[in-house]
Amino acid sequence: MAELAAQGKVRDLYDVDDDRLLLVATDRISAFDVVLPDAIPNKGRVLTGLSLFWFERTADLVPNHVVGASLAEFPAPFSDDAGLAGRATLVRRARVIPMECVVRGYLSGSGWAQYREGGAVCGIPLAAGLTGHDLPLTPEEARSLVGAGLYERLREVAVGIYERIAATALDAGVIVADTKFEFGFIDGDLALIDEVGTPDSSRFWPADVYEPGRAQPSFDKQFVRDWLDASGWDHEPPPPTLPADVIARTAATYAEAYERLTGEPFVDYLRRAGVENE
Repeated sequence: MAELAAQGKVRDLYDVDDDRLLLVATDRISAFDVVLPDAIPNKGRVLTGLSLFWFERTADLVPNHVVGASLAEFPAPFSDDAGLAGRATLVRRARVIPMECVVRGYLSGSGWAQYREGGAVCGIPLAAGLTGHDLPLTPEEARSLVGAGLYERLREVAVGIYERIAATALDAGVIVADTKFEFGFIDGDLALIDEVGTPDSSRFWPADVYEPGRAQPSFDKQFVRDWLDASGWDHEPPPPTLPADVIARTAATYAEAYERLTGEPFVDYLRRAGVENE
């Protein structure tokens, strides 16, 4: 029986051996730090497929933890579990840096709220009148958490990855408003870990309808958040059950994010990963 090493809101982590773990992206969805009772079909496969897409395209900037992502590359008993197809990644163990690196290309969400309230984001004063200019940011408080040297290195690498992802996405008609990364050390070297460039870790906007200073449509779980707010839920457990149409629309939004960013039909990814009809 495989041993569950850790469980997050969306991901399950299994011990493989002393050097490797299996990272499984489930179809669970969270909002306002609460896991909702309803799964979003194939959401985990979108997260895995997009992460692999970006890991491959940023490997020249920083190494990552990916070992393999096909059932044939997994050791037993994982190799025999068809349910893992397309949603699991075999990864190297890393000494995780206890800080998420957030890069904001556009002010939105909590960053926009902070800026409107006090003219600053994470304690960093910004110029007045910003409505959507590229301005990557990382929290100043990180210096005291990880040390000045590592902070500067993480800022350099995180901004570089963001710029690579943002430029690639913009060519596909998608604005990456903001995103977050996680890093760790593998054999003493800095490495990109967890997920990268997904609808769960990023805010994606369609470029053709972008208009500074107003709420933007997005390819992420904002639709779920909006429905939850409209339902009157107070953001405390237990959360309400999602209607079938909200689940279906969210699943379609995640799949569309994959297709827009990669230029590949999502069904092709599923077929390539060996996903059986479900």
